[in-house]
Formats: sequence, structure tokens, C-alpha cells
Amino acid sequence: MGVPGWFARERADGDRFADLVDGTASPEDDEFAHELALVGGLRELGAGGAPDAETRQRIRDEIAGRLAEAETAPKRRGHAVANLAAAAVALVLALGGITLLLSKDALPGDPLYGIKRAGESAALGLTFDEQDKAKKHLEFAANRVGELAELTRQDAPTDAYFTGLTDFETDLRAGVSRLTAIVTDQGGQTRLTELRSWAQQQSDRLGVQVGQAPAEARDKFAAARSLLDKVQARTTDLGSRLVCYTITTGSSDELGAVPAAGDCVRDPDSPDAAVPPVSSPPPSSTPTGSPSPTAVPPASSVVDTAAPTGPLAPPTAGTPPPVVPTPGPTNLPPLPTPTVTPKPPLISIPPLIPGLPPITIG
Repeated sequence: MGVPGWFARERADGDRFADLVDGTASPEDDEFAHELALVGGLRELGAGGAPDAETRQRIRDEIAGRLAEAETAPKRRGHAVANLAAAAVALVLALGGITLLLSKDALPGDPLYGIKRAGESAALGLTFDEQDKAKKHLEFAANRVGELAELTRQDAPTDAYFTGLTDFETDLRAGVSRLTAIVTDQGGQTRLTELRSWAQQQSDRLGVQVGQAPAEARDKFAAARSLLDKVQARTTDLGSRLVCYTITTGSSDELGAVPAAGDCVRDPDSPDAAVPPVSSPPPSSTPTGSPSPTAVPPASSVVDTAAPTGPLAPPTAGTPPPVVPTPGPTNLPPLPTPTVTPKPPLISIPPLIPGLPPITIG
């Protein structure tokens, strides 16, 4: 609709409204008046149904409170879930600690033996020094030997022996390989000696248990003792190469580094190289300054009669030789001449006050 058309319509509506006010309206104007009345009624109805200011404020507060509760509910739910999770973790840790405590004396084949081994693995994971890890492996291997002895007293089934011996060999290989790697890198003949002695002790302990173990497990005992014999041979061979330039072949087996073979070119800088002892002559009982005794030749069957054989007699006649005084040193420096310091002259000051004696200085 253009502007002139809109203006004409608005003008016509204004004229109708004026006719309604003057009372000269036509039927068409009556219809228009009815429309105006309807619109006004609707406006009054809308104004009458609107809430007042107090009601609107109450509705607004109610809506704000509902929204606040809706935001707080997830937070409360999150705190509840976090508290429940913390309680669950605490319960698991408590039960785990009690279970580890109960599994301390578990034997191979017991339900808690797996938990005991898991605790040992955790202890190894918390150990960061290689030498300490090697010692822990050997400690666990020795524990398996003690557990096998307990199995023989309880007449345990064969499967329990196989489990204990398998775990013994696993810890033995791990401990020996780590320890020999340290010795190869840093030296340490003492460590090898201690490992050899330890392996001999464990072999003796297993030898005592073989007779009481089931017949089906005796081959497994023999294999474990054979592995201990290899450990002893390995420590001996490796110890003999620690003073050489070439200690290992560069390859490894189940027990770690393999010692080299062949000629040993000694490394003087090796910490395990033996230092030759310093030879010193035996102490002599002859006082210092006296001539050392000469070797006496063996006696001959021919006796020299020209030399006197008895003691020499002192001379009975003649004049004793004159005694010549020993001259003293002649190149001594002259003694210093003492210097005499002259006394200062006496100074006499007349008395400052009549009747007093004079003052003498010097």
C-alpha cells in the first residue's frame, strides 16, 4: 500500500470516529463502532487479568528459587558420588591391606598365594636401585625354598611343588642376571663370592627336601639344583675374567652375561686386579753399622798348616805408638762479637717548685 492510500484510509477512519461522536453515524459507522468497542473490551480484559506488581515479584522469586535448586542438585549429586567413591577406595585399600597381611604365610597352591606374589611384584616396582632389586629377587627365591620345606611337612599335592619351584627359578634367574650385570660393569669379586655361597646353601636345602617330596616332583627339584650349579659355575668363570680387558662375550643367556673364553689380557686399571706384594728383606739381628756376616765356605779336607790356628798372643816388647790428637774443624765461622750499647747520658731537670730536689733522667 502506498502512502496516499494509507493516508486516505486513516482519514476515512477518522471521519467515521467523528460521526460516532456527533451521533450522525451511518450503519457502516455502527459496525465500525462495534469493532472499536470490541477492541476496547479486550484491552480492558487484558489490563484486568494482568497480575499486580506484588504478584509479579512473588512469581519472579519463585522462578529464581526453582532455578537455584536445579543448579544445586547436580553439585550435591557430584559431592555424593565423590564421597561414595572415596569410601569405596578406602574400603578396597583396607581390605587389600588385610588380605596382604593374611597372605604373608600363604604357600604355593593356597588361594592367597597369588596375592602374596602380587605384593612382592609391587615391592619390586617400588625399588629403583638395581642392586637392591637383585637382592629382593634372591630373597624371594630363598622364601620359595622355605615354602617348599613347609609343603613337604604338610604332604602337599604335586602341583604346589611345581608352582613353588617355577617361581623359585624365575626369581633366581632375575636376581643372578641383574647382579652379574652390575659386577660386569662395576666389578666386585666379593659380590660373586657371596652369590656363590648363597647358591650352594640353597642347593643343600633343596637336596634335603628331595627325599620327602612326591616322586613326580623330584625331576623338578633336580632341575632347580642343576640351575644352582650353573650359577656357581657362572660366578667362578665371571670372577676369573674380572681382571681381563674382555670380561664377557657380549651375549646373554638365562643367567645374564656370558663370560668370555680364551686368553686373558690383564687390565691393570681393573678394580679387581691383584696388586703384587712388595718384597722386603728380612730384618737382620746385626746392629746398624756393623759389617754383615759373610758366608762361611764349606770345610775342606786339606788343612792349611801355614796359617796360625790358635789365638794370637799380644806383643810383649816394643814401644807403643804415640797418640796423635785428632784435629778439630778448621773452617768454622768466627763467633759474633757482642755489641756493647753505651748508656744514655744523665739528664738533670731543675726543680719546678722551690724546695724540691732536681729531677734526674738516665
